[in-house]
Amino acid sequence: MAGHLYVMCGEMRLGLRLVYTIAALLSAGPLIAADDAPLTATEIQSAVVLDEVSLPTPGEFFAAINKLDRPNWSQLAARKPGSLATTNRAQTSLNLGTRVADGFIAVEAQDGQQVKNVGKDIIDLAKGLGVSQSILARGNSIGDFAENNDWSALKEELDATENEVKHQMAAQQDNELVVLVTTGAWLRGIQAASSVISANYQPESARLLRQPAIVEYLIARMDALPDRLKNDPLAGKVRKGLLEIKAAVAPPTPPSADTVKTIQQTSTQLVNAISGPATPAQ
Repeated sequence: MAGHLYVMCGEMRLGLRLVYTIAALLSAGPLIAADDAPLTATEIQSAVVLDEVSLPTPGEFFAAINKLDRPNWSQLAARKPGSLATTNRAQTSLNLGTRVADGFIAVEAQDGQQVKNVGKDIIDLAKGLGVSQSILARGNSIGDFAENNDWSALKEELDATENEVKHQMAAQQDNELVVLVTTGAWLRGIQAASSVISANYQPESARLLRQPAIVEYLIARMDALPDRLKNDPLAGKVRKGLLEIKAAVAPPTPPSADTVKTIQQTSTQLVNAISGPATPAQ
């Protein structure tokens, strides 16, 4: 059955190391067997609660980039998102994902103050989703680790914080928002990575942007969202942008320099929209 996509990737997450995970998920192409029909929206919506595909965390993605290049993470960490105040839970969820990725970028830059700023934003956004109480302790830990420049512990704490937020969302029956957090984090990671690769283009680095299985999964999950979220203008814009990125990474070869710029422009527009002015709640 098509559900093998979920089982296969889950096992990868548990048993395989970073480089193999990156190779398998980011550049291998779709993971569904040739004789399997694609999942319908209904099947995806009822499959499981949390992320079925084991997406590399932003930290893992950035570690793979570091193996090929040494980006100026400090420049990337300087992003200043707009106001966090909005009653639109879709935007809040997407924004929370981008801030989690920002946290990993700040860790790569070894910018303790920026890590603290991101940690505070994550808690504030979590409040808007009704899940802040469970991660307050993690927010304190993020601050403590940043104070002590414990970068390795910070990566683990950011990963754990994102996972805890998603589990709390699921516990309060907000399963559909989980995919938006995941999508926000992935888009910010792609934006940062494409910016790095565009500045110093190398085919080997550009290959890391080829994530067809992941982008197809995110599109399928967004297609399975309830109508009230599908009709959200920002969610619709994100879905359209994902389709553009899917087309850009479809060829089996590393993206060209021009294609990397296209991915950078599309992902930047989406991240700016997510982090920009509040959009009306649907």
